[in-house]
Formats: sequence, structure tokens, C-alpha cells
Amino acid sequence: MPVKIHLKTTITQDRENEKYELMLLGEYYQKGDAAFLKYNEELEEGTVHTIVKMSEESAVILRSGALKMRLGFHKDVEKNGSYESPYGTFLLSTKTKKIEHKNIGNNEGQFLLTYDLMMQGASSGKYEMLITYKEA
Repeated sequence: MPVKIHLKTTITQDRENEKYELMLLGEYYQKGDAAFLKYNEELEEGTVHTIVKMSEESAVILRSGALKMRLGFHKDVEKNGSYESPYGTFLLSTKTKKIEHKNIGNNEGQFLLTYDLMMQGASSGKYEMLITYKEA
């Protein structure tokens, strides 16, 4: 199902806030007890294909193409992930503080994720990601 996606990310590091906002077209579908959002981002390096898998207690963000990354999320659990760059593969880990998926119906909903991100064991900041989607 085609959907409009509004993605807002706030990164807090050393008391500094960075905010990113994207409006995208993508797809929403359900498979079993999980919901999926699929979308593409155009970056200088090329196209990045993103899949967000959301279930009640956990989530996974997979990115492929010009950028390769895998991040897993589960409330109050540290999950390992990875980020591939031209300089090699970096180990990432997330500690999820809040995970909330509200499906309003008619292929409309909201997904909120708050987590700490570590790269190679060092803090990369606190992230808050809010994705809202509705039928296009």
C-alpha cells in the first residue's frame, strides 16, 4: 500500500540537538504480527533503500544500497548492529528506551523510537525517531 511518510529524527549529543526531517513516499504492509515501512532516500552517494520492521516489543531498521546498516531495537535490551562504510564495518549497539507503534487504521499510524546509540563501544548520542505514515 503506497503511503506518505514523515520522518523526524532528533539527535542529542553533548547537550547539542540536531534535527532532521524528511517527507517521503513509500510502502506500508503487514506480515504476521509485524508491520513494515519501505522507502528510498536519495543521498549524494546514491540511493539508500530502507525497511523498518515494527512489532509490539521490537523493531529492526535495515538500510541497503549506497549505505548499509542494520539496527535492532528491543525495549531495555542492548542489541548489536552494524554499519558498513568504505573504511570498513563498524559495530553498533542500541539501548532502546521507548518503542511505540500505533496503527490508527486505514494504513495510517505512528512509530516512536527513543534509544542510545553506541559505535565501537563509544556513545554516539541519544536518538528520538518519529515516523508518521498515511495512505497516499
